[in-house]
Amino acid sequence: AHAPERDVSLLDAFFTATSAVCVTGLVVVDTGEAFSRFGETVIMLLIKSGGLGILSLGAVLALATGRRLGFKERLNLQFQTSRPQVGGVVRFVRSLLLFTTGVELLGALLLFVPLSRDLGPSEGLFHALFHSVSAFNNAGFALYPDSLTRYASDLLVNLTVTGLIIIGGIGLIVVLELYRRLRGVRFPLSLHSKVVLSTTLALLMVSTTFVLSAEWSNPDSLGALSTPDKLTAGFFQAVTTRTAGFNTVDFAGLREGTLLFVMLMMFIGGSPGSTAGGVKTTTFTVLVMAVWAVARGHGRPALFMRRIDAALVTKAAVVSTLVILLIGGAVTVLTFTEDHLATLPLLFEVVSAVGTVGLSTGITPELSATGRFIVIALMFLGRIGLITFATAVAARRENEHVRYPSEELVIG
Repeated sequence: AHAPERDVSLLDAFFTATSAVCVTGLVVVDTGEAFSRFGETVIMLLIKSGGLGILSLGAVLALATGRRLGFKERLNLQFQTSRPQVGGVVRFVRSLLLFTTGVELLGALLLFVPLSRDLGPSEGLFHALFHSVSAFNNAGFALYPDSLTRYASDLLVNLTVTGLIIIGGIGLIVVLELYRRLRGVRFPLSLHSKVVLSTTLALLMVSTTFVLSAEWSNPDSLGALSTPDKLTAGFFQAVTTRTAGFNTVDFAGLREGTLLFVMLMMFIGGSPGSTAGGVKTTTFTVLVMAVWAVARGHGRPALFMRRIDAALVTKAAVVSTLVILLIGGAVTVLTFTEDHLATLPLLFEVVSAVGTVGLSTGITPELSATGRFIVIALMFLGRIGLITFATAVAARRENEHVRYPSEELVIG
């Protein structure tokens, strides 16, 4: 175990803890240098706890101590884990804990091979476990100052980390349904799984193509790599930009157009019931299909021969609008408190915090105390606030005692 090379202030520690619990990955100090082995272990446990979710973690502790969960607790768990019904939610949480731990250990085993070669068995084992937990929970914390840039040419590290990110980002509901299909159980995929898988695949293809096209000849990013490494790095950035926060190229060297595209991917994020952030893939797909339906003159959008209710479209629009307003408001405030920084890096930082992604152009340590508190609040809202709001929209339906007459309003 190594000793920290610098003192960590209370604000820096608070920022790091928030980033870990919210599985974001933004850092104001170098994790590998500023924290001791004990501190790094605490960060890893916070990432694990944040990935499970506060309610799921509480349920795990309750089950471990033999306490039974009441109906209200089960109902809250249902909303947090995006389960369609209350029944079986406790069994689902047990499966969640076993599955996540198993995948993290498998990822650590795969990462141990290349990391132990560079760091030795003992150090390599801890680094492998830390980065596996960080990748699966889409946290983006790394023990190296350059994230995973030093492993840009290591195919095993790239495939393992991206695999962990994708599995963690699609959610356990989808993974369990796929597992049943692989076992030969004649079980049709739910609409949720179909939308998540198709949207994830489409976004990965589009992102990979865009990053490779935009950065292929950029000497500050992919241009410095060989052709096979360019393909690997392009795919890695396409995966990590949606929510994970790792990088194998310097994001400060990316072209402005690429940064804008990355912000769109961070805004979309991962899928419901997963460790990922953003407005979620299902929200994005519902909005796209709603726009497509209006453009074609259809009454209601549909997906996989299933009608999408108007209430669902409204919910998706409200969540997306709130995120956009939050981002716009935060950037406006930061342009005054951080007037020494350019607007585009600040916008990138805000979108990364709200989407709990953790990517940065390198300005995080340059934020003032006020700016850091703002980013802390954004990480909290990105991880907890939007989920709470969506739960409230889904769970509370107040009776309308007064119904006003309708009147046409010109839109567009």
